[in-house]
Amino acid sequence: MDLSQKRKRISHELTNSQPSRRVAAPCCSTNGQAGGFVEGSILRITMRNFLTYDHSEVSPGPKLNMIVGANGTGKSSIVCAICLGLAGKTAVLGRGDKVGLYVKRGCSKGSVEIELYRASGNLIITREIQVENNQSTWMLNKKHSSQRAVEEAVKELHIQVGNLCQFLPQEKVGEFAKMSKIELLEATEKSVGPPEMYEFHCELKTFRSKERDLENVCKEKANFLEKARQRNERNKLDVERYYMKKRHLDRIQMLEKKKPWVEYETARKELEGVKKEREEMKKKLKSLKEAQEPLLRKIRSVESQLQPIEQQMKELVDDIRQDLSLKQTEEADRQKRIGHTQLMIKDLQKELQNMGSMEDVTPQIEAVNADLRKIQEEKAKLEGEMLDLRRDKDEMNLVAEKTRARSLDDMMKVKEDKLRNRFRDTYTALKWLRDNRDRFEGNVYEPMMLINVRDTRHAKYIESHIPLNDLRAFVFQRQEDMEKFMTEVRDTQRLRVNTVIAPEESCSKRPPSRPLETLKPYGFFSYLRELFDAPEEVMSYLCYQYKVNDVPVGTEKTKSMIEMVIRELQMRMIYTAEEKYTVKKSNYSSNVVSSNSALRPSQFLTTTIDADERSQLEEQLRVQSIDQRMAAIREQQAKLDRRDNELRANKKKLSELKGKKRQLEQKISTKQDSLRQMQQNKINLQAIEEETNAKIAAVNNKKVAIMEEYLGHMQVCLCSPKLSMDKVYLALQSAGLSAEKTKLETDCRDSSAELKHQAKNNLLATCKTLMRRASEICNMTPGETAVPEELHAAFSQLPDTLDEIDAMLNEEKTRAECFTGLSDAVVEEYNRREREIQNMEKELDDKTNALRTYRQNIAEAKECWLNPLKLLVEQINERFSDFFRSMQCAGEVDLHSENEEEYDKYGIRIRVKFRSSTELHELTPHHQSGGERSVSTMLYLMALQELNRCPFRVVDEINQGMDPVNERRVFDIVVRTACGVNTSQYFFITPKLLQNLQYAEQMTILCVHNGPYMLPPNKWSEKAFIRCEIHQLHAVDR
Repeated sequence: MDLSQKRKRISHELTNSQPSRRVAAPCCSTNGQAGGFVEGSILRITMRNFLTYDHSEVSPGPKLNMIVGANGTGKSSIVCAICLGLAGKTAVLGRGDKVGLYVKRGCSKGSVEIELYRASGNLIITREIQVENNQSTWMLNKKHSSQRAVEEAVKELHIQVGNLCQFLPQEKVGEFAKMSKIELLEATEKSVGPPEMYEFHCELKTFRSKERDLENVCKEKANFLEKARQRNERNKLDVERYYMKKRHLDRIQMLEKKKPWVEYETARKELEGVKKEREEMKKKLKSLKEAQEPLLRKIRSVESQLQPIEQQMKELVDDIRQDLSLKQTEEADRQKRIGHTQLMIKDLQKELQNMGSMEDVTPQIEAVNADLRKIQEEKAKLEGEMLDLRRDKDEMNLVAEKTRARSLDDMMKVKEDKLRNRFRDTYTALKWLRDNRDRFEGNVYEPMMLINVRDTRHAKYIESHIPLNDLRAFVFQRQEDMEKFMTEVRDTQRLRVNTVIAPEESCSKRPPSRPLETLKPYGFFSYLRELFDAPEEVMSYLCYQYKVNDVPVGTEKTKSMIEMVIRELQMRMIYTAEEKYTVKKSNYSSNVVSSNSALRPSQFLTTTIDADERSQLEEQLRVQSIDQRMAAIREQQAKLDRRDNELRANKKKLSELKGKKRQLEQKISTKQDSLRQMQQNKINLQAIEEETNAKIAAVNNKKVAIMEEYLGHMQVCLCSPKLSMDKVYLALQSAGLSAEKTKLETDCRDSSAELKHQAKNNLLATCKTLMRRASEICNMTPGETAVPEELHAAFSQLPDTLDEIDAMLNEEKTRAECFTGLSDAVVEEYNRREREIQNMEKELDDKTNALRTYRQNIAEAKECWLNPLKLLVEQINERFSDFFRSMQCAGEVDLHSENEEEYDKYGIRIRVKFRSSTELHELTPHHQSGGERSVSTMLYLMALQELNRCPFRVVDEINQGMDPVNERRVFDIVVRTACGVNTSQYFFITPKLLQNLQYAEQMTILCVHNGPYMLPPNKWSEKAFIRCEIHQLHAVDR
């Protein structure tokens, strides 16, 4: 075994305890090229201002390194330096979460430097930690670098400080047994398996997850595809019938497009014939007009003379007839109003007659009034009874209050007696305070022992939570009052009393950290503050000092689920039905520690008086009886009020019925007066007509006179012989021309109107309408008059006459109507689903091919992963079982999986047996004891030692829970395994070792000491130390 050498480290001036630095004798060169170190082993650890160290340098050996020292000397600090120096996370250590916390207290920065063996040249990693900004500066081989580069360099050397199978710090020892089988498998793969093993495992889990997803997708798409095909198969016949119907409808549409064109051609040809006839009639009319033009001029001359007279006569006759028409209209309107008024009078008389047949409502109104008077009497009687009951209740309440006050006085006397018997000085001070309360400026409260607990069953919680010294303490609002009280009571009267002062800012209303509603599911029913009554200053003191506002009280339900309550609520103190729980959290490991104690029965706050309570109960029963009677009276009053409202509504209805008869009589009288007035204003149409006829006759007589005068002038003219023949000729010619003129005008007018309006306009309008309709049906542009080219071929296959088109159109419509119950939605859905089926078939093929690819990848990856893994687990199991057999125990390691295809469920199962009478049980945090878990953990790690591809392993204080027998056996196994030929570096940290252990030459023992007299490294001399030791040995021999 190497000779141990002690070196001291530099100490800070202000430090009292200075851990020492001990380095093993050099078993390798400084560059790490000899001595049995494997790639990545630690050659040197240098710490400056790191945790307990000012400056220390550690040089471990290539095999087993035993780091021994008393608790607090700095052993775990070396473990922390290894973790943080190799870019590990603070969470791995389970201590502070900030890296700045690992710098020695009082220093602004610290550093860790680790030298690792590497065949191509040693790797030196330096980490300098700044406290101020909690940042780190990294260096690789004395050159500045990044944390990412350091992590990559460490990873290349297969160092995994986050793997519990390689790096097991003190705070994480218990977590190893808590690892699940899956987590243990992953940690083992990373630690001892080939690099590709964990990668294959991750690929298998990824492939399997995607395979499940693809299987579900393929299954869903196949189901959807089958359903879509079935639905389309059901709709296929309807779709075929739909297209047959559509062909008939298309032919109908084409016939309807051609029909307007045929109608248009027929009308256009007819219009051409009418136009020819119209031209011929125009020519004939023009020749007739030329022949009668001289006679027309003479006719217009005569008409110009007669026209004014005829116009004057016509206007006069029109005025006379208009006056007659106005009188006739007025008389018709009067007759209409008379008829309407007579109808209204008949309706009103009929309504009045119907009301007359109804009985007189006066007796009914009197009966309703009588019922209303009875109801008012009953309501007054009930009101009087209600007043009597209220008076009795008030008297009972007054008696109850007096009884309650007397009971409270009695309870206070009992509490005072307890106070006098137990704390006589406090009782004497209480008497003095009551007699001298006026000497104090602020509020002074009597001992809290006299407070009132709302339920005596809860007194035990109050007494358990508030110390006895505070229960018998006086509470003061002002400091000067407390000093005055203590001067008198303590200094003058020599009494031993306690006093406290309430906080300046009131805390009595401070809300709890959690609403009570959120705690009720855990069985809590109240906070301590709600269980008793106290003045505001007293409650403020208790909330401030003992947090009574934030301490919940639970039931047996809380007790049954206490572990969940502690874990989820994380409250400092809680009460169950019979126990008190105190919960604390470690500042270093964040572990939660709880303790509980049984509650003692209450001694001071529980006081009951049975007789007074019984009297109060009887009074309460009597009050309840009165309340029931008052409720019954209120119900009767409500019924009477409803009946009163019904009667009043009935009375109002009868009164309205009685008044309506008078209103009808008044309306009838008014309408009859109006009718008589209209009948008196009658117009005599016969006299007016006679007068009108007389006026017209006078006008006609005047016209006759004018004609007679005109004939007289004509006779005078006839008396002249010369003019008589001319006159006769002119008269005959005039008569003939007039007749011919009249005939020609009539013929011309008739023929022109008939030709213009009936033939031409009708045909022209028909042509335009048919042309417009044909253009709209064929979707032609405005102004286009020829049949579109695309319709020529279709029109050529259809009939050319209207009769044939109508016959074919009726036939096609009849056939189309035979296809019923079809809709476009069905066809659209069918076509859409056909497209979906095609897309789904393509997607399903793609997904199936992808699934086939994934399954092939899984098979390949599984073959590369599972067989080496089984071989690796068998090797671990072989060594693990051998270790347990050497300890006269049993243990085995196997690869466990519930489903061979679920690769994320694979795990390593450890089963152990420490007694021959028991069976193998799986290693869990609950079944085995702490020592048994430590032994199992240590032996599993040793089983990995010879297989390990990691350069070193660290185990910190794992032997603390072992009994001496198991500790000795485990130590022998560790020494035998870690000092083997093909093993890597091993760090075993322990605060103590058993006596007479078996050591090996390959071991390196590092002893850690501390104390105020340790030499700094620059003053340490190895030769001087050896000379001193030899001198002491010689002195002993003498």
